[in-house]
Amino acid sequence: MTLKELRRAGHWPTLLASFLYFDFSFMTWVTLGPLMIYIARELNIAVADKFTLVAVPILAGAILRVPVGICCDRLGAKVTGCAAQVIVIAAVAYAGFGGLRTVTDIELFGIALGLAGASFAVALPQAGRWYPPHLQGIVMGIAGAGNVGTALDALIIPTLAEQFGWRMAIASLLVPLVPTFLFYAVVSREAPGPRARAGWDRYRAVLTDIDSLWFMFFYFITFGGFVGLANSLSLYFNIQYHVSGVTAGLMVAVVVSFGSFFRPVGGAVADRIGGIRTLMALFGVVSVVYAIAAFLPAGPEPAVAGGTVSGLQGPAVHALILFSAGVLCLGMGNGAVFQLIPQRFRGEIGTMTGLVGCFGGIGGFFLAKALGMSKDLTGGFSAGFLFFSVLVLAGLAALAGVRKRWRTTWGAASGARI
Repeated sequence: MTLKELRRAGHWPTLLASFLYFDFSFMTWVTLGPLMIYIARELNIAVADKFTLVAVPILAGAILRVPVGICCDRLGAKVTGCAAQVIVIAAVAYAGFGGLRTVTDIELFGIALGLAGASFAVALPQAGRWYPPHLQGIVMGIAGAGNVGTALDALIIPTLAEQFGWRMAIASLLVPLVPTFLFYAVVSREAPGPRARAGWDRYRAVLTDIDSLWFMFFYFITFGGFVGLANSLSLYFNIQYHVSGVTAGLMVAVVVSFGSFFRPVGGAVADRIGGIRTLMALFGVVSVVYAIAAFLPAGPEPAVAGGTVSGLQGPAVHALILFSAGVLCLGMGNGAVFQLIPQRFRGEIGTMTGLVGCFGGIGGFFLAKALGMSKDLTGGFSAGFLFFSVLVLAGLAALAGVRKRWRTTWGAASGARI
């Protein structure tokens, strides 16, 4: 595969527009994560409730991906994407200019942010329909690498909150959102050929296929882990290592950058050696990372912890390295899952993107919620991390179980490595 082939095989302006739409939508979707330190300080929110609030947009985005996926197939990705962006821009403007004053307001805003998370069900199928099967891994990886917006959010938003307050930090999201909407509306195109007229019946039909359930489970692990950690690690670093909100944001930016930038690598590796083999290797690493994270020691007391990056103590540095490795593998896993899906469900890619994305978001909700409950009930985060370590091992066992059947049935007919 060459860049020239990638440019000629499809419609690169749509691929770019999908990437940017996904990127800044993700930046908006996870904005409560790095801001929760500041919001909780003003509204006096308990620890467990902090993790619940940062999980609200994840769950809302998961649920909304199914109806958004239906709209994408029935109305077209471009119409659906434009409508979703207008609603998100309106919600951000309302929240940023004084609309958030209570915990209930934050919850409702989190639900609105879920529509930004549902951009996944638009951007990926819109880009993927333009390209042939043997390029699906890299194309889906490029479009899906828009989740680099999570790194931008963690890097920029806490600093703005420190300087101008958390409400103005939310308002600042309008700066990338409005130009991105205009660019997307002008340059993106629908792929030629008929679209599947998806509806609830099609979703029910797809759900009767056991393979769709396996893909949902695998993405529950990979994307759920990625977005759950992206939304929770600011709070985790702040609580566990007593760093400032800005420093926690910088640490999260480092961690999620690995997952974002290596998503296309995961797709490309899966194109070359097969998605199953790629996922099995990645799941093994991720399970070990979660297990080690469960036993990481807490940082020193706040008086000596150091609130800046230069003041990070050994335990915080070790955690930064560990989570960077884990999220890198989760990001690659996202790309590998979406190398496989178009081979198995080429005619239902929009439907499957909505369903799989839904379960990925639910995975992120459960990870964030599990960490909050673990801290509330046990005083630490070990139980939450151990639960997900075992869950990833179950995913590894499932991959081993389906490997032979997939390779000898639809995998053999797809013409691509699976």
